[in-house]
Amino acid sequence: MPVTTLDSLHALSADTWDALLPGAQPFLRHAFHSALEDSGSVGGDSGWQPSHRLWCDDQGQVRAALPAYLKRHSYGEYVFDHAWADACRRAGIAYYPKLLGAVPFSPVAGARLLGEPRCAGAMLDELTAELEAQGLSSLHINFTSPACDALLNGRDGWLERLGCQFHWNNRGYRDFQDFLDALSSRKRKQLRKEREQVAGQGIEFDRRLGHQLSEQEWDFVYHCYANTYHVRGQAPYLTRAFFSLLAERMPEMIRLVFAQLRGRPVAMAFSLVDGDTFYGRYWGCLAEFDRLHFETCFYQGMELAIAEGLRRFDAGAQGEHKLIRGFEPVITRSWHYLCHPGLRAAVTDFLVQERSGVLSYAEEARSYLPFRHAGES
Repeated sequence: MPVTTLDSLHALSADTWDALLPGAQPFLRHAFHSALEDSGSVGGDSGWQPSHRLWCDDQGQVRAALPAYLKRHSYGEYVFDHAWADACRRAGIAYYPKLLGAVPFSPVAGARLLGEPRCAGAMLDELTAELEAQGLSSLHINFTSPACDALLNGRDGWLERLGCQFHWNNRGYRDFQDFLDALSSRKRKQLRKEREQVAGQGIEFDRRLGHQLSEQEWDFVYHCYANTYHVRGQAPYLTRAFFSLLAERMPEMIRLVFAQLRGRPVAMAFSLVDGDTFYGRYWGCLAEFDRLHFETCFYQGMELAIAEGLRRFDAGAQGEHKLIRGFEPVITRSWHYLCHPGLRAAVTDFLVQERSGVLSYAEEARSYLPFRHAGES
């Protein structure tokens, strides 16, 4: 069967696409990807050109899909291959364009090969066989689920790359104090002191659902989000319109925390939820306050997860500072198919060394977790 390419998800109905999803994760939904397209966050000059792949049966029914983008740079991916691209440039090898199976700007693991596994595997094989003919150097699939890993593991030509994130697990805590009681005395005092420092500055918090915000409040959310990029001299990935479109199309999955000083908002944290996970996504502030980031992004998120009975809090990429707040190291995976034999050989050697380092890093990170041991106060 030929693989069909969609340069816009609007070419497929939301019901057809969403029926392929294995669960409720918001980042895979038709509403999320179409909001990226319609807001101009992808497409145009963004370097993210929608190029979704479908596998259909003889009757034209979609049996498998890969949310995918043609990339002419490596920004916004959170699996860093800039060094590979630079090595290709110096060697006179074209690295871009490449094909990327991923959720733009979202380092969140989940399903990438959607639909029936047998059909998804056949689609993969056809995609890799046609890469060079289509002028593509490679196919990358980032932040995969265990089911995706099972399809890719051992498949000819595919290279596995490991990463490490930090996630918080809700072990049936009744409230935030119940979580604190699971920590060592010293760490418990540290977290309590951080929260007291924020409260002592007169800052209060207001939690909202996606449908409860006015457009003026969404303006504030975007201003905060964009400011986190501007202070680093960068342009934000997402446009203002994306937030309004997402609030219109999937408001039930949006959670907002506003930090307020004397009734005026000064910071915000934007998150999404599904059936069992709280996904911390975007944060921003208009003025600096001591410890406000930790409170707004982490402690408020933990309280929300506990209140809603969510099992896990995925706070995104990076951040050893999350360890002492109970976020545990989690191994993430991405997969890479590189057409050029010399590049593939070099990257294979690199990944062997990197893998050992990532696993050692994750193991060492566990020693910094704040949980008390048996018999410890």
